Amino acid sequence: MKLEHSPPKKYILAFDHGTSGIKTALVSIHGEVLDFVYEHTPVYFKNQGGAEQDPNEWWQAILNTAKELLAKELVPVEDIVALSSSSQWSGTVAVDEQGEALMNAIIWMDARGAKYLKDKIFRGLIKISGYPLRDVIRFLYKTGGAPTHSGKDPIAHILFLKYEYPEIYEKTYKFLECIDYLNLKFTGKFAASTTSIILHWITNNRDINNIRYDKSLIKRLKVDGQKFPDLHSPTSILGDIKLEIADELGLNRDVKVAMGAPDLQSAVIGSGAINDYQGHIYIGTSSWLICHVPYKKTDLSHNIASIPSAIPGRYFVVNEQETAGASLSFLRDNLFYSDDEDRYGNSQVYQSFDKLVEQVPAGSNGVLFTPWLYGERTPVEDHKLRGSIFNLSLTSKREDIIRAAFEGVAYNSRWVLKYVEKFAKRKLNPLNIIGGGARSDVWCQIYADVLNRTIRQVKDPIQANARGAAFIASVALGYIEFEDIPNLTHFSQTFTPNPQNVKLYDTLFKEFLLLYKNNKKAYHRLNR
Repeated sequence: MKLEHSPPKKYILAFDHGTSGIKTALVSIHGEVLDFVYEHTPVYFKNQGGAEQDPNEWWQAILNTAKELLAKELVPVEDIVALSSSSQWSGTVAVDEQGEALMNAIIWMDARGAKYLKDKIFRGLIKISGYPLRDVIRFLYKTGGAPTHSGKDPIAHILFLKYEYPEIYEKTYKFLECIDYLNLKFTGKFAASTTSIILHWITNNRDINNIRYDKSLIKRLKVDGQKFPDLHSPTSILGDIKLEIADELGLNRDVKVAMGAPDLQSAVIGSGAINDYQGHIYIGTSSWLICHVPYKKTDLSHNIASIPSAIPGRYFVVNEQETAGASLSFLRDNLFYSDDEDRYGNSQVYQSFDKLVEQVPAGSNGVLFTPWLYGERTPVEDHKLRGSIFNLSLTSKREDIIRAAFEGVAYNSRWVLKYVEKFAKRKLNPLNIIGGGARSDVWCQIYADVLNRTIRQVKDPIQANARGAAFIASVALGYIEFEDIPNLTHFSQTFTPNPQNVKLYDTLFKEFLLLYKNNKKAYHRLNR
């Protein structure tokens, strides 16, 4: 254990690259967040399920936020020893040999590659969960999963480019995940980590200590293996910051760049729940419920699997529900305040949402909200599902709808929890909660009541990804070890279930599931 021997005054510049924007934080090697700066980056939605972002806008936001934060002179610049990033996962940036993006990044919400998986790859008469039998055996054995039918994995993005933008595909030197693109910009090095590459489904993960590309999987998916970067451990140091970037930001030229990990893996570490079967919930644009497990296993029917963690030699259970906090921004910007210049896009509105929700009894006076606004990944993979506000009456009010959205996201998490606990073969209690949504005390209490679990609100929950990125860099530099992290994690509040609300939510959760079961066919008819 190295904690007590660590120098007391060293810091990491940590970048949390989410779907909605860039948060740049100054974090001590022991996880204390001194301050952060945020800048929004837009998503560009395209026809037929497309979702893109401009990598140049990401990079400019990185520079802007870093300069603004460093200008505050919170610590001596010589005490900033490393940069480390956490980034949205399951995205694709096609770059040329000079490292320039050839087009917009295709992000995790993009489903346009689904038809190429179906028509070009996974054809066959005998199928299990939509996969040819031979592919089920091949992919599950080596990777622990398989490309999702939704088309939202990077491998589907690459197939989409291959067949619809062949000139981009041919010009591409390397296909990079979002975090690996940021690392390229910082260091000039083309690289992927053994965690960022997973959702390409072209690595053999059976030996957790020897993750490597698999030529047969690359051949099966009909992509060019030369277009993927070399693999590194997430706890390795990729290199020094480029001199021109150090000079532009005003950093020392010997600042190191940690390889880092995507958002799920960083959040696991930033939540403090790093031991086996310690769970955490994240509420951001999307949501997930995760814990480490000591084995490789797959629940193909519910799109849940254990895959390599950012902690070397460890697996964690991966799953994701597509729309969580995005449900609130949908209500704010699409339904309630689309023509209100002061409230449209204003994050302060969420605080007023909290106050309105506190005025409404549990159960939202009978209103139910399904948060499937952009399809769903787990526990059902179905990109044709859509959201709904159910059981409105002439007496329903705006605050009923808002509380129903809070509850609907929690119902979906309960649906996920059911299968994660089945996967782990045990009850997960307590659960740490992080992300922007975790700043809402009323939402934390709703989660405690809907899940019937004790919910521990991690201090500065919106900074969990940045804190996780900083911890990874701190381990990489030898300042701490992973086992120190639970002792460095602090909680703001603990929320325990209200038995009366638990009983009510048990009933309403059954109705929530019936809304999916009874309307699934209608969603498919309406969203062909």
